[in-house]
Amino acid sequence: MKLVISISYIIFSLLFLFAQSSWARVKLVALPEREATVVRLDNPMAILLEEERHLTLQKGINQVDFSWKGVEIIPDSVRLTVLEPIDSVTVLNVSYPPNEQALIWQIVSQNGQQVKVRISYLLKQIDRLITYKAIVNKEETVLDLTAFVVLRNFSGENLPLTRFQLDYGETLASKLANGETKRISFFTANQLPIKKYFTFDAAQLPWDPKQISDNVSIPVHYELDNTPENGLGKQVLWDGKVRLYAEDGHGNHLFLGEDYAQFTPIGQPLKLMIGDSRDVVITQRKISENRVNERRDKQRTQVILYDLEAAMQVDMENFKDQPAWVRLKEPMPEEWEMKTSSHPYKREHNQEIIFDITVPAKEKVIVTYDYVQRNMRP
Repeated sequence: MKLVISISYIIFSLLFLFAQSSWARVKLVALPEREATVVRLDNPMAILLEEERHLTLQKGINQVDFSWKGVEIIPDSVRLTVLEPIDSVTVLNVSYPPNEQALIWQIVSQNGQQVKVRISYLLKQIDRLITYKAIVNKEETVLDLTAFVVLRNFSGENLPLTRFQLDYGETLASKLANGETKRISFFTANQLPIKKYFTFDAAQLPWDPKQISDNVSIPVHYELDNTPENGLGKQVLWDGKVRLYAEDGHGNHLFLGEDYAQFTPIGQPLKLMIGDSRDVVITQRKISENRVNERRDKQRTQVILYDLEAAMQVDMENFKDQPAWVRLKEPMPEEWEMKTSSHPYKREHNQEIIFDITVPAKEKVIVTYDYVQRNMRP
C-alpha cells in the first residue's frame, strides 16, 4: 500500500481553474511508514484496520494520494480523520481516479505543519478463528481454560508490529505477513469451578429406557459461569472450537473430545458437551390424564372446549459413586397452569420448564408435577 502527498498552491484563480481542468496524477514522494496500527477483530465478516501517520502539510491546499494496489481494501470504507491539530486543518473532499485502486484527499492547512491523522478501512481476506483448550482435573470439579485467536492473512497487506483487538479489552501485539497463519494465546484462566450436568430432554429422549434394547445414553456437559466470582467475567467468550482434556492423576492428559462453544456474554454460563453417559437412568411417564371444565355449544350438544389435567412422574437413578446433577427439560403445551410440583423449576420459555436436581450417589430421586392444559379442542 502506498500513501503519498503533493502540494498545490493557489496563486491566481485562473491558474487554479486551469490546473483543475488539466490536472493529471503524477509520481509523488512516499511518506514515512505508519507509526501505529490497530486491527479490530470484533466482526469476523469484516476486519477494521486503523493506522496512524504524521503528514507534513504546507500552507494551502494539499493533495494526499492513498493507493492500495494488490490489497483487498473495500474502497468506500476508507476514512481519514485529523487527530491533531484539528482547528487548523480541513478535509475538503475525496476523489477516486477511474480504473485505479486509489483515492485522493484534498486537505487545506492554515500553516505549514505536521499533522497527526488516522486512516481506517475495512480489509477483506483476513479473518480470525477462536479456539480453546480446556483441561479438567481428575475429580471434574475445576478446569484450566486457554483461549487462542488464529489469524489468517490473505489480504495482500503485510502487517508489521500490529495491535490486534477482539473487543474493548486488552490488545495482542504481533506481526502478520501476507499469506501467513498465526495462533496467539490471548488469555488463560486456571482453576475455574465447573459442574458436570446430565441433561435429559423429554422432547428428544425416550421416556422409558426399558422399552429400548439397550440403556439410553444421556448427554453430559460441563458448565462454568462467565463471571468475576468464577475467575472469568472480564470479557465475552467468543464462539469457537474447544478441545477437552482430563488429568489422569499421573501427570498426563487424556483427550475427552471436542465441542463448539457458543458465544457467551459476561454473566452467562459456558456449556461444553463431553459426550453421553449411562451412569444415570431416567424413566418418565404420565400417571393420569383427565378432561375437566368442558364447554359446550349453545345447543349443549357438543363439547367445543375443555381443559386437561395431567400428572407426571420422572424417576432418576444414579449408579455413580458421586452425586449427579441432572438437568430435566420438560416440554409444556401452549396454555398451561402448574398445580403442584415436588421440586422447584424455572420457566425456560412458555413451552419448556427445567428442573435442576441433585441425585445422591447410588440413590434415586422422584420428581412429580401436576398441571392443567387450558382451552383444548376435541
